[in-house]
Amino acid sequence: MTFLLSVARAIDALNRLVGRVVIWLTLVVVIISAGNAVVRKAFHVSSNAWLELQWYLFGAIFLLAAGYTFLCNEHVRVDILSQKLSRRTQVKIDIFGVLFFMLPACLLIFLLSIPMFVDSFVLNEQSSNTGGLIRWPAKLLIPVGFGLLALAGVSHLIKCVGFLRGQCDDPMLVQKDDDMTLVDGVHAENLNGTGVKP
Repeated sequence: MTFLLSVARAIDALNRLVGRVVIWLTLVVVIISAGNAVVRKAFHVSSNAWLELQWYLFGAIFLLAAGYTFLCNEHVRVDILSQKLSRRTQVKIDIFGVLFFMLPACLLIFLLSIPMFVDSFVLNEQSSNTGGLIRWPAKLLIPVGFGLLALAGVSHLIKCVGFLRGQCDDPMLVQKDDDMTLVDGVHAENLNGTGVKP
């Protein structure tokens, strides 16, 4: 179990790294979107490449951050009934959900998206829009994103079993790192409107 827990820590470190990159990628998307809008309105100049880059990066944010979101336990969870159950029962439900829903879905999408990416890469598929971008980088995001999500599921599964065996902390606690704590602090200040944390 010690080896598996070290594998889970390595997977978590990978997803944290990707999550930190995606946080900054969000800023890049905002700058590109704002710059594109200003240039289009002020100078009546538009570029399909910049519009498609916005779409690609927007897709990258959601696909690449899925594993990180799952790691931080910030994903959508319907726990109306389960919150009344004991923590051990909740963890058993999570094990069931990961094994029979999450991992099969991730594996299926991962396997189905590989040929789509390979075909696009081999053909050097281009956008049908004039001045558009190549398509394979966007298609590569699908298997990479679902691969990271599947890895996060494996890590969570290992930690759930470790918790049930008394060898690991509660895997269902929110695991935020310093970057997300900073983001939450800024968000709280903006909601409060006064700059003072609630």
